[in-house]
Amino acid sequence: MTMKSMKYYLMSLLMGAIFAMSFTSCSDDKLGETIFPDEEDVLDPTSATYQLDKWLRDNYLNVYNLEFRYKMEDVGTNMNYNLVPATYENSLDLAVLAKYLWFDVYAKIAGPDFLKMYGPRIIHLIGSPAYESTGSMILGLAEGGIKVSLFRVNEMNVNNPLTMNEFYFKTMHHEFAHILHQTKSYPVEFNTYSVGRYDATNWTYRGDEVHSLGFVTAYASESYREDFAETIANYIVLTDSQWARIYELAARGWATTSSEDDLFAVYYSFFYYTNNEVGEENLNYIDEADVFTEVDSEGVEQLYYKNNRDSNGNRIKVYPVPDTDGIDGVAVINKKIEIARTWLRDEWGVDLDALRQEVQYRQQHYDMNELRKQVTDIQ
Repeated sequence: MTMKSMKYYLMSLLMGAIFAMSFTSCSDDKLGETIFPDEEDVLDPTSATYQLDKWLRDNYLNVYNLEFRYKMEDVGTNMNYNLVPATYENSLDLAVLAKYLWFDVYAKIAGPDFLKMYGPRIIHLIGSPAYESTGSMILGLAEGGIKVSLFRVNEMNVNNPLTMNEFYFKTMHHEFAHILHQTKSYPVEFNTYSVGRYDATNWTYRGDEVHSLGFVTAYASESYREDFAETIANYIVLTDSQWARIYELAARGWATTSSEDDLFAVYYSFFYYTNNEVGEENLNYIDEADVFTEVDSEGVEQLYYKNNRDSNGNRIKVYPVPDTDGIDGVAVINKKIEIARTWLRDEWGVDLDALRQEVQYRQQHYDMNELRKQVTDIQ
């Protein structure tokens, strides 16, 4: 990973982490039938927003005991931020997608009352991100596990499930895992697999090397409880190819180096020797993007430095960094998943693999035009 890409990665990770960390205050109390007034709001059929308003009432409030608010309420936001409302079109899209990819999945796998009992009561959409004085971006805020504010709605791309997961749905699953484990504690055995490897202060500067330590994300390495929630959320939303990549990185060795123009360590999993001359004095670490594989005349795969040759014009050989940390990252990740799977099954009667299978199928088979028709066809 180059210094430039590392800085970009760290900023992206920090933004995602701020979103995820904002979901850590969760209520332990079970909610009653509703927290909203008994009187039903009268909707104006001539209103420009009537279709969405009616659909939200019929599909969220009446079914899940949740108000989905897309008309930004300034009294419900931090007045220190310069914010703009979410567009009607993007609000509609996020509303139907959240129901299809999250609420309806739990209703199908765990039963229709599961989220009604344990899910948030209010979702509040805001069109723009919220920027701190430091320049960091806030993507979401939560209040006591009751109200969730989602930012950056006007920039979302509904045709890209990966970014939708990163900015919205993964965090929803993450938060729901917190709510559940605050109600029924997860096994303390989970906390024994990464003792001494958590870093509540500097986790934001970690990268792909965390997989080798047994974490699914850098944020998982912040604390035990975030590790547990991240393990569940990522297991549900990440694709098979994304998981294959995590396992590949978890099985690698990693080296640390530093740079004069960066205050933090940079991690690499490949190295080469200047001019192919083996020796500690000629050792250099290299980005994976600069490595290519070629099969030699004997059918053996060899690694080489892209677009670089030694002083004699020969290709420069590249080597994987030895895995010397003494940690089987793949085994640790799998053990954590198994603990989460057993806990959800035994304590909640929820099949984690069935959740994942349903989410994976829906992520790959939704038709936005058809989902929108639920709202736009309302008379």
